[in-house]
Amino acid sequence: MTAAKRRVELTPGYILHHRPWRDTSRILEVLTREYGRLSLFARAVRGPKAALAPVLQPFRPLLLSWSGRGEAPQLTHAERADDSGALPAASVMAAFYLNELLLKLTTRHDPLPALFDHYDATLVRLRCGAPLEPALRIFEKRLLELAGYGLELGTEASSGVALAADGYYQFRPSRGLVRAHARDAGALAGASLIELREERLSGRRALEDARRLLHAALAACLEGRPLATRVVARSMVRKAAHS
Repeated sequence: MTAAKRRVELTPGYILHHRPWRDTSRILEVLTREYGRLSLFARAVRGPKAALAPVLQPFRPLLLSWSGRGEAPQLTHAERADDSGALPAASVMAAFYLNELLLKLTTRHDPLPALFDHYDATLVRLRCGAPLEPALRIFEKRLLELAGYGLELGTEASSGVALAADGYYQFRPSRGLVRAHARDAGALAGASLIELREERLSGRRALEDARRLLHAALAACLEGRPLATRVVARSMVRKAAHS
């Protein structure tokens, strides 16, 4: 945003996060297709008489309007972009994970329409009950690419030789993929990496290798910042195992 007052009308967006402000207001962190990620100040949206309260929900496609100067202009209107239903309960934590990644790995006021579209498409897949693991891995891969941290999944780092389906590789954040042996710690199957590159993850080994690779790449980008959704998810798994 510039210092000049700006008015935006009905632009596609999603709420990534919100926090209370004073008695009835909220500060919204939103992702928009045309303006990137930004904060909006929403007045009188909390409480039983707040007309916008049912509208301002995460994971629902919205049309947002705002006006003002500075880093947090004022929300002036919001409406649902379509009649999409709620996410299945089993997908909600995964969707919060997507939101946390976007909050930590995107820059404010940097429009990334392709990333917005992929986020939207991923939520559609989750809403339709698609398997979580492949959807999350492909989202992580594309987020890294579109945010400027893309992985080289075509060639081995030091030699430039194409990855071999029957080969094994290790990921080193400062270099990329280097040749390894099947018995080496952290070895990733070449076939798995090719499946990830082509976004057609199918088998258990491919999904596990993709998870380890992408989480290592994300950890390097996050520079030690923890992901709260992973901590919560692990806690839920432990509680379920002991219940």
